[in-house]
Amino acid sequence: MAQSPQELLRKYGLKAKQSWGQNFLGDEGALTHIAESLELTPGETVVELGPGLGHLTRHLLATGARVVAVERDRDMVHVLEAQALPGLTVVAGNAATVDFAKVAGVAPVAVAGNLPYHLTSPILFQLLEQRRSVSRAVFTLQKEVVTRLAASPGNRDYGLLSVLLGLFFDVEELFTLPARLFTPPPKVDSAVVRLSALPRPRAEVTSDARFIRVVKAGFGHRRKTLFNSLRSDAALATPEAISAALAAAGIDPMRRAETLSPEEFAALERALPQSIG
Repeated sequence: MAQSPQELLRKYGLKAKQSWGQNFLGDEGALTHIAESLELTPGETVVELGPGLGHLTRHLLATGARVVAVERDRDMVHVLEAQALPGLTVVAGNAATVDFAKVAGVAPVAVAGNLPYHLTSPILFQLLEQRRSVSRAVFTLQKEVVTRLAASPGNRDYGLLSVLLGLFFDVEELFTLPARLFTPPPKVDSAVVRLSALPRPRAEVTSDARFIRVVKAGFGHRRKTLFNSLRSDAALATPEAISAALAAAGIDPMRRAETLSPEEFAALERALPQSIG
């Protein structure tokens, strides 16, 4: 049986680095469930972000997959390399900036990880940017964040990343992981989310960067109407152009951003003048 996080930390004379958001999951049942959620096939490559002590790594390897583990903590890199697990490649690098396909040597690739809370947004934006190289991802995140990612239009939890991810992925909240399962226990519960890349986006956009900008502007002032939120970004378009784009997209300017589907945001982005934004 694999050693617990506490045992491994003692063995190597280490402590969890609070400033790095290190909370190690050692529950065998939860780890098995996470690995199974990726539905890996023997020989497939999965990039694991922030493998830490290697507990999820072992379960991913047990599926017959090849694991490329990206870890920036040199102490954790040493622990992983010392275990000499067959099928494991350890890459010393930053999970928030890594090129998934490059380190894997193949595309598309599956991605997994128990993500530090403070790196959640940077990594999710990397996933969006590299989505053409990703088949699916399973992440352990703060439960509140997972609920927001999986929220539907009109739900108070629905927000920026709900829209951005929803245009390109099926987003599923799978199960909750109580804080007590981690070492050390975080202050809040976690949850596991699965993001499955769609064969094609739910709707086309003319520019990914501009689509993100439009959605950010829409959610920039949640208590304002969509029209007033959009016009707050003066460089996005003139008020007249925004009004015309909303009309062309068939969107009531008095609605609020949290009521718009990803497809409606895409229609709005396409309707804005192409020379700006």
